[in-house]
Amino acid sequence: MDFNALYHANFALLDDAVTDWSTLIKHLAELKKDAEDGLHKAANQADWVGVNAQVSKQFIGKTAGEFGDAHTQATTIHNVLRDTRDELKDYHRQLTNAVARGQGKHLTVIDTGDGGFTVTGNTRPDWSSDPSGKTSTTSQKDVDDLRDEIQRILSKATESDTSAKTVLTALADQSAMGFSDAAYKDRDAAAEAVKEADELAKLAKKDPDDLSVKDFDRLNAGLKKYHDDPLFSERFATNLGPEKTLSFWANASDSQVSPDLARERRNQLGELQRNLGLTLATASRSDTADMTDWKRHMVDIGDQPVHGKRGNILGFQVMSNLMRAGDYDDDFMRDYGKRLMETERKFTHDGEHFAWQRSGFNTYLNHMKGDSGWDPVSGYLKGLSNNPDAATEFFNDDFIPKDGDHKHAVSNFKYLFEDRHWPHESNSDLSQGESIDGRNNLAAALEAATTGHPAGELPTADTPPHNPGQTKLFENIVSSVSDDNGRLTDHSYMSDSMGQIASEYLPDIDRATTNVDQHPQKGDEDAQAAWERIQKLYPVSGAAAELDHREISRFLFAVGQNPEGYAAVEVGQKQYMGKLMDYHLDPGLPEDQRPNHDVQLTVRAIAEHSGQVSGTLAMGRSEAIAGPADATDKEFDHSVAQWKNIAGGVVGTGVGVGTSFIASPVVGAGVGGAAGTATSVVLEELFKDAEGSAKEDAGAKMGDSWQRGSVASIKYTRSGAFAAASHYHLPHRDDVAAWAEDSASKGYLDASSYMQQVGPELVTDI
Repeated sequence: MDFNALYHANFALLDDAVTDWSTLIKHLAELKKDAEDGLHKAANQADWVGVNAQVSKQFIGKTAGEFGDAHTQATTIHNVLRDTRDELKDYHRQLTNAVARGQGKHLTVIDTGDGGFTVTGNTRPDWSSDPSGKTSTTSQKDVDDLRDEIQRILSKATESDTSAKTVLTALADQSAMGFSDAAYKDRDAAAEAVKEADELAKLAKKDPDDLSVKDFDRLNAGLKKYHDDPLFSERFATNLGPEKTLSFWANASDSQVSPDLARERRNQLGELQRNLGLTLATASRSDTADMTDWKRHMVDIGDQPVHGKRGNILGFQVMSNLMRAGDYDDDFMRDYGKRLMETERKFTHDGEHFAWQRSGFNTYLNHMKGDSGWDPVSGYLKGLSNNPDAATEFFNDDFIPKDGDHKHAVSNFKYLFEDRHWPHESNSDLSQGESIDGRNNLAAALEAATTGHPAGELPTADTPPHNPGQTKLFENIVSSVSDDNGRLTDHSYMSDSMGQIASEYLPDIDRATTNVDQHPQKGDEDAQAAWERIQKLYPVSGAAAELDHREISRFLFAVGQNPEGYAAVEVGQKQYMGKLMDYHLDPGLPEDQRPNHDVQLTVRAIAEHSGQVSGTLAMGRSEAIAGPADATDKEFDHSVAQWKNIAGGVVGTGVGVGTSFIASPVVGAGVGGAAGTATSVVLEELFKDAEGSAKEDAGAKMGDSWQRGSVASIKYTRSGAFAAASHYHLPHRDDVAAWAEDSASKGYLDASSYMQQVGPELVTDI
């Protein structure tokens, strides 16, 4: 900070800037509220179809979010400007007071013209005495003291001005387009985040022999505190650099390289891994030039040895383990995945054998629960489970392209789900048994890729409708499991994700059970009319999956053999059936949205096809009870009962969210909807029965389970139809209930005979 600039500072323009930003914040707060309450909520409640369903709703949601980010960024800028102005005003006051005090002691402060200053003492004899006659002398100490005081003021003012510049520049660089969501209450908080990033990066760069337990603790605490902070994360990652990032984790996690850490902080290594991963994930979403280069370079060195104490580890093996936590930038994940699979292809000779097998002397790279971390594909898939868009593109991409040596392309999905030789993995916690993480992470990544939301989460009103890439992948999953049930039943732990996926494609699944041709020939008016009725009966927004009845039955049969998979689809189907009843029995439904003008035909169709889905699931459940899985009825009922408490009492199986505009989650009385609706009545009965059955001492046998399921399914469907008819005060509500009961029974029984027809080798006689 120049002496002259601070001494003669005019703060009028800075005052105006602070005031203008304050005004802007107020306007943006109003726009943010209007965007959220108006644009966003209206978009979520609208009935989107066609291209609008896939583009407009999502675009409006993102645009509305930009107003929130703009308000956040404007607030932070205002806070930084305000604090800096106030500090500089105070330093200006201190400087002018210091100069005035110096003048009282006959000291002169001179601007040197180059931003500096000098302090001199007055030497004229007539200045040596004051009017009182007392002698006044100017000592060298007075000169030095004033010089030092002014220099301290200028240094602090420089620090204030520089830190403000650093923070404001970093904020502006965070997002190449749109606005950053970095929020700071004041300038000091932002400056402290940047300073801490520099200091922690310096610690992580230390030679592993010099990294103490105290250093470890400070790194872990700092990353835990700041891993969601955009300025901190970008600064830390770029200061550390890609090579040092990899070597730091490779060395820190290796007991032979860092024995003190392994001995004294072994139980905290997983926490450090998670905090470091979350920090890098936040950093990856920054658009600064340095971070863009960091991501490019990290991909480039993925197949190169890490410069650690032991050189037998590749970059992909280290970085993939840091991807297990956090939501990384989509483009980075895509580029990383392409290069990783190129390396996989090279190491496995086009998938002919396995790679990445850990030997007994290799270090554990994953210290979070799960596998050893030696297989980079496993960690990457875990990362994809948090990144739906990148996951969809990855699985639909080619592992082996169609070229001179290959007549057919092999997608990443087919390779990983059907063909890959997965390395044998031990658990990182040294527990007994082989790790199942690889395929389990694959299932979770497929869940994200097909549903459009992170695995393990429930969809919301903001979850976009299914797009063609997602539906194509679901079609491939169904076809693959249908071809070989063992791809799922031999790895039953994957079924929770498969069940969740299926629960979000129930409109598409129910369409398939009708056996109506989805591509009627031109000129076949009857077939065309039949398909139009099915589209209205099971409305879908966005892209629709085209499923074969035979394949979907064999798929549901496999999913139904796992308690968690069974529960996800069964609860979802009951919820969806209730919503369909509530939707189609509404007298106010526009005529052009009705599948036909006969209420009986509509009720019977809904009940029958719902019964088919439940019947097929029940077949799988019975098969599991009778088969080698040694599952019990109570396990299935317990899994169903667990859905009652998910999402705070709201059953958010995601049925229809992003796929059918009639099935978005409804917050209401207890479970799944407002009291008295078909959905709430059905789910309340379902959960009550499941909770009661789960507490029974005696487990049902295979045949008993099937029969009980039939009775229950019919009861729920009847109750849902009666509730919907009563809600709308329809006449003959008893008739409506009877139609539903009769058709639900038919559909349930038909599922058994159909499954025995299309999968005789899979089904044990009931």
